[in-house]
Amino acid sequence: MNVLVADDEEGLRFMLGQLLTKEGYTVKEAQDGDEAVAMAEHEDFDVIILDVKMPRMGGLEALARIRRLRPNTPVLLVTAHGSATIAHQAIATGAYDYFNKPFDNTEMRIVVKRAIERRNLQQQIESLQQEVERLKGTKQLIGKSREMVEVFDLIYRVAPQDVTILILGESGTGKELVAQAIVDNSPRREKPFIKVNCAAIPETLLESELFGHERGAFTGAVLTKPGRFELADKGTIFLDEVGDLSAGLQAKLLRVLQEFEFERVGGTRPIKVDLRLITATNADLAQKVAEGGFREDLYFRLNVIPITLPPLRKRHADLPLLVNHFVALFSQQFSKEITGVSPDVMELFLNYPWPGNVRELENVIQRACILTQEPEITLQSLPAEMRERPAAVNGGPRSDGSFLIPPSLFDDFSLPMSQKVEILTSQAEKDLILRALTRCGNRRQEAADLLGISRKSLHNKMVRYGLLDEKNG
Repeated sequence: MNVLVADDEEGLRFMLGQLLTKEGYTVKEAQDGDEAVAMAEHEDFDVIILDVKMPRMGGLEALARIRRLRPNTPVLLVTAHGSATIAHQAIATGAYDYFNKPFDNTEMRIVVKRAIERRNLQQQIESLQQEVERLKGTKQLIGKSREMVEVFDLIYRVAPQDVTILILGESGTGKELVAQAIVDNSPRREKPFIKVNCAAIPETLLESELFGHERGAFTGAVLTKPGRFELADKGTIFLDEVGDLSAGLQAKLLRVLQEFEFERVGGTRPIKVDLRLITATNADLAQKVAEGGFREDLYFRLNVIPITLPPLRKRHADLPLLVNHFVALFSQQFSKEITGVSPDVMELFLNYPWPGNVRELENVIQRACILTQEPEITLQSLPAEMRERPAAVNGGPRSDGSFLIPPSLFDDFSLPMSQKVEILTSQAEKDLILRALTRCGNRRQEAADLLGISRKSLHNKMVRYGLLDEKNG
C-alpha cells in the first residue's frame, strides 16, 4: 500500500514515515501541496496525508485538485491551527478525515487502515458494477451452444477496441442486439448510439438522413438538418442492412471511414466526426462484390472484424433456453402464471426450421401466452400453419437412393420461398452426390473429381446428408 505524506516540516514527515512504514506501508514524501498534486497526477496512492498550512499550495487547495485527479483516493488533513471552520472546509471539500496536531499515533494508524479498507471496498463495488454492466450488455443474447459461446467471446474481445465491425446473419437472428452488446461493453457506452435501418428508408431520403442537408438543398429543405453521422459524434452508429446502400452512398460511406469527414447534402463545408461504425447485413456481401453490386474497397473496410450469427435452426441447444426466457417474459407482461411449454410443443419447436429465427420464436410465444388459458403452452395455442405443417417435407427415396421432390412442396405456401429454395437445393445436391458415388463405385476421390469439389468437401456434405453408412463410410 502506497501512502503519500505532504508537509513542509521535515520532522513530521519523518515521524509519519516511520509510523506508517512499521505498519507495512510504502511511504513517499512531498514538501508542499504543489509537489503532492504533481505526484498524485502520475501515481495512484492508497492514502494521501496533507498538512493544511504549506508554502506555494496549502492542503485545502491540494485536496480539491487531488479530488479531481483521484476521486476515489482517501485524503487526510492535519493542522497545527485547528478550528471548526477549517474542519468544515476539509470535510466539505472531500477529506476522509481531519486531525489536529499533535495527533495520537494509534488513532492515525487506525484511520489510515480504515481509509485503505474503504478504498478497497469501493474498488470491489466498482468491479462488481462493471461486471453487472457487462452482463447487462448481453442480457437479451441467450445461448449456451458452441456457436453462441463463440459469439459472446468475440463480443467481449472486440468491444473495447475501437474497430469497425460487420455483423452477419439471417433476418431475426439478433444482429441489433449484438451491436447493442458491443456498445454497452465499449468505452463509448455513455455516448450516443444511433441506429439506422438502411432498407427501411427510401433511397431518395437516405443520404439526407445519414449526412444531413443544408437549407435550400432540395424542395422542402426549409431548415438545415444534421444527419445521423453528426448525431453519433463521439459515439457509435449502427447501419443495418448496409448491403442495400446505393453506389453513391457506398462512396460517401467509404470517405467517412477513410477520413472521418463528409459534407451535408447541398453543403461544401467538410464536417469532421469521431465515431465507431458497426454494420450488419443478411446479404452475402462477398458475393455482391463478385457480382459488382458492392464496392470491394468498402467491403474490406467494413469487414475488419466479422461476427456471424447462426440461424436458430442450427442452435437446438439454445432453443429450450430461449423458450423459457420468452415464456417468463410474456407471462409477466400479461400477468399470467405460465410455467412453460408442453413436451409435444417443445418437440415441434425442435423440428421446426424457424425461417424467421429468434424473432419468429418470440412472436409465436407472445401469441401463445396471450391465447392460452392453461398453466403451460399447448399445441392448440400455436398458429395453425405450425400445427398442420408436415413432419417432413422431403419426398420418399427412389430405388437408387436419390430423392423424389414431392409436388406438394410447390403447393405448400406455409413455407417461405427462401426455405423452399434451400430444401430444393439441398435435395438436388444430395441427389448429385448419390449419382456420382453410384457411377464411381463409391470411390470418393473419383466422385469428388466428377463433381468438381475436393474430397474433404465431399466428406463434409456426406456427413451433412447422412450418407456415411456402411456402404459409403
